[in-house]
Amino acid sequence: MAAFADTGIAGARGPAAPTPLAATPGARRSRAGAEAARYGVLRRLGPALKHDMVVNLQAIAMMAEVLNARLERSTPAPQEFASSIAKLNRLAREAVANCLKVAAWIEPGEDEIVRLPEGVDECLALLASNFNFRGFLVQREVPDTAFQVSRVALRNLLIASLITLTDAAGGPCVVSVRAEVLPGFAQITVRTAPRDDGFEGLPFEPAYRQLDWSDVQALAQVEGAELLRESGQILLRLPRSFPGAPLKIAPV
Repeated sequence: MAAFADTGIAGARGPAAPTPLAATPGARRSRAGAEAARYGVLRRLGPALKHDMVVNLQAIAMMAEVLNARLERSTPAPQEFASSIAKLNRLAREAVANCLKVAAWIEPGEDEIVRLPEGVDECLALLASNFNFRGFLVQREVPDTAFQVSRVALRNLLIASLITLTDAAGGPCVVSVRAEVLPGFAQITVRTAPRDDGFEGLPFEPAYRQLDWSDVQALAQVEGAELLRESGQILLRLPRSFPGAPLKIAPV
């Protein structure tokens, strides 16, 4: 960590496992700050989560209208009718799967783990529409590794870091997300830099409050993650996680 200026740090040094906070006034304030930060993240993600939840439901509604129109005009051939029903069934399965994914952002499994590249991509995909609208260009540099981290910790900290830095950017910029695997932990660097092509983004006003450094700090403390900040940059260190939760039955 010597390569970074010590402008702000939270969490434990190195890849140590999280230590439960004692039931002290300071610990309660830390947990309250983390809960407020999580709520802020979810409120900022609200439009994207709502879109992911309804997109397949809208497709089902349109498919049902098409099928109903065909039935009103004439009786479709059995093969055509069976094909339409199969499409509706497929869309319904996809809708259920998407709703469960959205619900996992709201009420995640405590012991759930994820491969580092998959977890990073989940976060970037959720913010993609918002970033495109605001003129942010995302550059991703994540190795294809089997290294696993806590899905909850990664989502909370990476999303909070991305929103905090882009809120502070004040205009269109380049957002760089770079990850690397070091002994025992994953290191993720999130950086913003102004665009040099003169692009002017559309006016943007968040539906909920802006996130700031104190939100990221509060989340890092309860997640047992190492956190460091420089101007326009946040570095996260997440320890390796191992499977510990019981097997779950996939939705049908």
